[in-house]
Amino acid sequence: MTQPVSGKNRNILFLFIGLMITMLMASLNQTVLSTALPTIVGQLNGVEQMTWVITAYILASTIVMPVYGRISDLLGRKPVILAAIGIFIVGSIVGGLAPNIDVLIAARVLQGLGGGGLMILSQAAIADVVPARDRGRYMGAIGAVFAVSSVAGPLLGGWLTDGPGWRWAFWVNIPLGALALAACLVFLKLPAVERTERPKLDYLGMSLIAAATTMLVLVCTWGGGQYAWGSPQIIGLIVATVAAAAAFCWAETRAENPVIPLALFTDRNFTLSTIAALMIGVAMFGALGYMPTYIQMVTHVTATHAGLLMIPMMGGLLVASIGSGRVVSATGKYKAFPIVGSVIIAVGLGLLSTLRVESPTWQMCTYLAVLGVGIGLALQILTLIVQNSFPLRIVGTATASMNYFRQVGATLGSAIVGSIFTSRLVDAIMGRMASGELPAEGGESTLKQLTPSVVNGLPEAVRQPIIHAYNGALLPIFLCLVPLAVIALIALLFIEPKPLATSVQKEAPAESLAEGQLLEMVDDGDGITAFGGPATGASADDGAREPVRV
Repeated sequence: MTQPVSGKNRNILFLFIGLMITMLMASLNQTVLSTALPTIVGQLNGVEQMTWVITAYILASTIVMPVYGRISDLLGRKPVILAAIGIFIVGSIVGGLAPNIDVLIAARVLQGLGGGGLMILSQAAIADVVPARDRGRYMGAIGAVFAVSSVAGPLLGGWLTDGPGWRWAFWVNIPLGALALAACLVFLKLPAVERTERPKLDYLGMSLIAAATTMLVLVCTWGGGQYAWGSPQIIGLIVATVAAAAAFCWAETRAENPVIPLALFTDRNFTLSTIAALMIGVAMFGALGYMPTYIQMVTHVTATHAGLLMIPMMGGLLVASIGSGRVVSATGKYKAFPIVGSVIIAVGLGLLSTLRVESPTWQMCTYLAVLGVGIGLALQILTLIVQNSFPLRIVGTATASMNYFRQVGATLGSAIVGSIFTSRLVDAIMGRMASGELPAEGGESTLKQLTPSVVNGLPEAVRQPIIHAYNGALLPIFLCLVPLAVIALIALLFIEPKPLATSVQKEAPAESLAEGQLLEMVDDGDGITAFGGPATGASADDGAREPVRV
């Protein structure tokens, strides 16, 4: 069934606004509580569980990404996205009422179970109603949402904490969620998924990917901190993660409707885009996760001011993401943007690694803007490439699968950089203490609680060696992230440009099927096969139809 959709359609505009709200809610909640954490754990007496207020959300949202993608392809996008919004709102209510830290963490898990669906299904819903040729400008705006949330989250969290209270970080989601629900109910009009029987869900695959992801996040969260990397706990978790991942791959070859069909990886563009997204995710979050604290340390500013100094990065990402999306929609050409973006990301990381304590603030902001431009050119176009490689029947699964690996890359990047940085920082401070450059009492105090407020309150004679050690421990790591951007670049060079569809349809490409034929997707356990059938809807024997690889 062909559904030409005009990019100027008013209903699509209203729907897109609603989907943008859902994505903003989900992405903001990854960072909005970061600046409020000291106040939250102080009020709820949960200092020892502080990390889980953030980790619980990230873990839950990562686990459910591929699950939401697959279920929405099987059951239809609209009911699943409404369910995700509902779960997110319930989690927000529980969080706003949380009497202790355990309930708050449970609320964050609920929010994550809904939030992972919001991020994935919003992108898939746009693919349902907007043709690939026009989708570039929408993907650019989606990239802008992530840019805004990365900076606005900490700023909003700090403002709410200092003003009406941190619980409003949860309460504000209720009216926003209601708007998103209304927009999807009224404007998301999609044909119902026609099935003669209820599809069999891949419960084993869901369980195994949840287990593997959970253990991987635990490795990244606990490794080098609560437990040494070589400890039996971490080694055991790594072995269990690998075993669960292997079992998941085996289960997917047996499932009737796998969560992540392994046949997706037979498509070159999907595999290469996923590799690039994983590499960029590691590099991007490995660098950006520590820049706000670095700015506070080195420039001696407040958390709010540090957030404002990150605006150049957000601005670069906004301009590049929206601009590249518009060019793609106008020209239909897209391959060059992520390639150039990968190069600029590598340049930005290299430039950031050269910063020194004495470097002027404008120089740091300029380098952040360069990195933002690279990210803006690359990430959202990768989503478009993946969506353009598959028919609508599995576009949600493909989108969710790529985003899952990108999110895993983000978790790995933050953990790996954090572990290396902490080790280097301890060695640097201990070395300065041994040489007499840093007073022993100052170094010991900082090692116990290395926060901007503590460091900035120290005498200048103590503070200067510490911030130089901080600079020397962190920024050279960014140079080590450059090869990841190079790997992404190499992968993207082999992307096969495919014409962007100019209408929303469930038809096979013209070169694959004769005119007037529809595409029927069949997952026979050995992979996804597409069969061409009459467009009139008349039935035909499978043996009389020509199989087409997708």
